[in-house]
Amino acid sequence: MIGLPPGVRILIAMKPVDFRKGADGLAAFAREVLQQDPFSGTVLVFRAKRADRVKIVAWDGSGLVMLWKRLDDGAFKWPPVTDGVMRLTSAQLSALVEGLDWSRVHALRAKRPSAVR
Repeated sequence: MIGLPPGVRILIAMKPVDFRKGADGLAAFAREVLQQDPFSGTVLVFRAKRADRVKIVAWDGSGLVMLWKRLDDGAFKWPPVTDGVMRLTSAQLSALVEGLDWSRVHALRAKRPSAVR
């Protein structure tokens, strides 16, 4: 998996999309249906009806990048099918692409120090 810069927004389209679409078609879908700007640097994740496929689209500043993956065995762990998008962390996206249960990946929340000594 290609490394992502800290703080990048990662969004999953909650409903499956037509996987015949390429990068431009998915960017248009993001803009028109999801109301997301595909050229903002946000990483957009799309699922097929078959749970064993994923497409990821992002603008890198010079062009659209699309990553496509099909699992040879098993299926990706997807959130429930609903309208809209859901935000993921980069660690959750990495787990998803590896075919792991990304929903079990959570960031540690450190307590903020009360005073500087």
